[in-house]
Amino acid sequence: MLPDRSDDDPQLVASPPTFAELMALKQLDSPSHLHGISSDEPEKIERFQSLASPYPPGEGKMAFGGHVYAQSAYAASKTVEKGFVIHDMTGTFILAGRLDVPYVYTVRHVRDGKMYCTRAVDARQEGKVCFSCLCSFKRDEGPETFAHQPPSAQERFKSILQAKRVEDQIVSPSVDADWWIEVVEQGGVTEREFPGLDMRKTDMQGYNLTEDIKQNPEKYRQLHQYSLKGSPQDSTVSVSREELKVKEQSGEYDNLYACAHMYASDRNSLLLIPRALGHKNWTAMASLTLTVIFHQRGNALRMIDWDAVSSHDGTDLPKKWFVQEGWTPRSGENRAIHESWLWSPDGKLVATSYQDSLLRLRKHDREGKL
Repeated sequence: MLPDRSDDDPQLVASPPTFAELMALKQLDSPSHLHGISSDEPEKIERFQSLASPYPPGEGKMAFGGHVYAQSAYAASKTVEKGFVIHDMTGTFILAGRLDVPYVYTVRHVRDGKMYCTRAVDARQEGKVCFSCLCSFKRDEGPETFAHQPPSAQERFKSILQAKRVEDQIVSPSVDADWWIEVVEQGGVTEREFPGLDMRKTDMQGYNLTEDIKQNPEKYRQLHQYSLKGSPQDSTVSVSREELKVKEQSGEYDNLYACAHMYASDRNSLLLIPRALGHKNWTAMASLTLTVIFHQRGNALRMIDWDAVSSHDGTDLPKKWFVQEGWTPRSGENRAIHESWLWSPDGKLVATSYQDSLLRLRKHDREGKL
């Protein structure tokens, strides 16, 4: 039986604002082989423990699912050779994440190939598996010989995105539901800062209130714009601005950036669905599975804009603003799908997310709407 935690004090630090600190891990002792597997060459496993407490949406007692999803991928990235970058991951949410105990990640080496490698990750809290995933990595294969993508969000929603500066868009609420937003506006609760990323909700009202979209909820769209908080460099290691630029452009932080995009993909994702369907009341909503597939690597993933003008004092790193375009293509059987495209600032399709969720409506709302 694998131990589920270190012998050290498991006290978690409060959610730090920067993404690099939020994802930070401590490596634990690992058994030499996986218990219960009889093989001449048993699969190698490695173990890591989270150091920071995850964010609680709605100031509740459950952790933001994007945290364990992204950190599982980050733990897996600690076990691959340099040059391997995350290209897809499918994860299953098993139990709600707790805020008061650390996650312990068991990373199993499934395959180590020349071009692709695969890791299986189980996230545990106090011995119970709460999340499980398969994460795949690949090396760069050189210049592309073919490529296509749909028109970018920046092209299709140009007038909406240019109508207001991203810094003037509202910060994405803790829970993107009318009842929660009203409570916050009335002073009933104070939302804490969302850690890791600055996420802004683009005003889409003029687009989504048309009769065509009301009658065809799969056409509903929500845009979020997001950027990295803080430096990608571990704060315990001091580097100059020029050293940071060299490290970033060499791919040092590409897996951390991939995890940041994964983290963004789950932010208020499911709450789009009842809005698109015209429902305001539900009794249950939860992620079941989430898949993220990366279509780009290298500079398209990276989140510092070295060509931009930095802050007046030169301390803040100029960040790139990415766009998440979300929608729901299908619902039924007390389940619903959230899908999204993640766009780079220059309109490259960086990644696609596909999320299956549980959704149960209040009885009177269900009878009136379905």
